[in-house]
Amino acid sequence: MDLNQKIIAALLAGFFIIALLRVFSAPLKLAVKLLVNTLLGFLALWAVNLTAGVTGIALGVNVFNALVIGILGLPGFLLLLLVQWVI
Repeated sequence: MDLNQKIIAALLAGFFIIALLRVFSAPLKLAVKLLVNTLLGFLALWAVNLTAGVTGIALGVNVFNALVIGILGLPGFLLLLLVQWVI
């Protein structure tokens, strides 16, 4: 393989890597955002359970509840409280 072929191969590989990063950047951003919001949901559930003795409000700290709060935010928290109240 001579020098010209190596340069062309390197340029093609660079363009391929850039194209892959552009294609997968949106799904990766969405996945990272969902992960961060889920972790914040866990922190919110932990804070609610920390004050359960005073407020009387307690929700289970699990992945489902954290995902609901992470995706829906405050309405998700209120939805979980409503489901707990009904059940």
